[in-house]
Amino acid sequence: MDCSVELAGLGESSVVRFSPKVVNASLSSSFSAAGNVSSRRCWDGIRANGVRDTQGVQGGVPALRQKRSRQEIGVFAAAKTVGDLQSTSKGLQNSFARHFNDLIRRHCERVPLGWASISQQPNGKLSEGDDGKGIELKGEEVGNEEAQPSGQSERKHKTVLILMSDTGGGHRASAEAIKSTFELEYGDEYKVFVIDLWKEHTPWPFNQVPRTYSFLVKHENLWRFTFHSTAPKLVHQSQMAATAPFVAREVAKGLAKYQPDVIVSVHPLMQHIPLRVLRARGLLDKIPFTTVITDLSTCHPTWFHKLVTACFCPTKEVADRALKAGLRQSQLRVHGLPIRPSFATFTRPKDELRKELDMDESLPAVLLVGGGEGMGPVEQTARALGQSLYDANTGKAVGQLVVVCGRNKRLVKKLEAMNWNIPVKINGFVTNMSEWMAASDCIITKAGPGTIAEAMIRGLPMLLFDFIAGQEVGNVSFVVENGAGTFCEEPKEISRIIADWFGFKADQLSKMAEQCKKLAQPDAVFKIVHDLDDMVNNKHRYLEHLNVRYRGLI
Repeated sequence: MDCSVELAGLGESSVVRFSPKVVNASLSSSFSAAGNVSSRRCWDGIRANGVRDTQGVQGGVPALRQKRSRQEIGVFAAAKTVGDLQSTSKGLQNSFARHFNDLIRRHCERVPLGWASISQQPNGKLSEGDDGKGIELKGEEVGNEEAQPSGQSERKHKTVLILMSDTGGGHRASAEAIKSTFELEYGDEYKVFVIDLWKEHTPWPFNQVPRTYSFLVKHENLWRFTFHSTAPKLVHQSQMAATAPFVAREVAKGLAKYQPDVIVSVHPLMQHIPLRVLRARGLLDKIPFTTVITDLSTCHPTWFHKLVTACFCPTKEVADRALKAGLRQSQLRVHGLPIRPSFATFTRPKDELRKELDMDESLPAVLLVGGGEGMGPVEQTARALGQSLYDANTGKAVGQLVVVCGRNKRLVKKLEAMNWNIPVKINGFVTNMSEWMAASDCIITKAGPGTIAEAMIRGLPMLLFDFIAGQEVGNVSFVVENGAGTFCEEPKEISRIIADWFGFKADQLSKMAEQCKKLAQPDAVFKIVHDLDDMVNNKHRYLEHLNVRYRGLI
């Protein structure tokens, strides 16, 4: 009677089938504890149908004997975390890989499934296991070129899978921009899916990542500590290795569900585990995996992974960071940040837009944006602007104010209840931000990369009043050092600066507007989408250089 042995998270195989004789012989010969290896690093994870709990594992790390016959092939149990294996000697890792692969070749009756119930079809596609443990393949079926993943035989379109997570609005905005551009450029040729991988395809508590992020950023010191403490490669790679055994199976099912022709990550936590799944199945040279970085400067190191097909960087500074992280120049593309395609289209004259938006056509306008949630000192800043943009001597306004409160309905009601001496437009959540920006002369906002990129396209000088510790710190420096704006946190000082820009410092405002236009990259999203299309149609040219051959654990 045969039995199935599952090895959680081990490279090329997760589920294999052996005869009891082979299993018992292998276990007895391989699970001898090494005398010079700490017993703290015990190995577990083998679950065998028909074989009781592994014997000899509890005593310590299994060690390969110096002398082994061809029949005495050792089976290493899965590491409690991949970090356990990575912390062992390199020789032990290599020895494990060599003998484990030998065992697979000799005794498997099933296609080994790597990290999860996912397999590789002859055409390079992904498919789920029939029972969560593997797909029965007869010898003659392996080379069948007509074999197709379930539901894909009649597929006429190509599929793009965009991985993101709602940890801040910028990731979803970039994902939606890429999706919209695919629809504009290629119509029905592509079907684009945007998924929150952590929320939709990982078990509890890992599916709580978006909520955890929201909590952390509201406590600045806690988020700053989290951001910087996880920056070292040793730390975040170990974290991902420890997380992988718990989430990889569901992640793999998610990837198999969409059958992507290309995978695009727009989130720093969407590289490591999906790439582990693809590499474990030998699919890195079949499916292009790309990263689109959505931070302008001080991006977290988890953005960078050496096995990506391409990494799209918004700025040269980010590209330099990628090179230092070990990526090759051939993997990098510096196109800019992907912004909604509406920003790349020609806009109507400012006076025409102002008339349509019911704004004063003669007064300079400042746009005050509080983000999607209307956070920050928006109310205090609006009050201060109401005073600084009003000339008490003449009794006339010297400027007008547009406020975007996002989903903060309470803030909308507060501002609407105020008495204003200047023209004011108060909005909740808007879908026509491009028009509001084109109708304004400058913008007050937090240092979100998407808003900064949009403002530069519209030639709007920026006054930044807030930033998220860690990833947005560099955005402030990027704007100030490039002469595209300034930074100030105090509402009264902000209102004074705007009044000066609308008054005797109007020349400075004009110079910053010109500098914004020079920095703008309105066609970035189109370049990214065209490159992705080229990768799908010419996979061999992009993937042939990748050395994805299994060499031990990932």
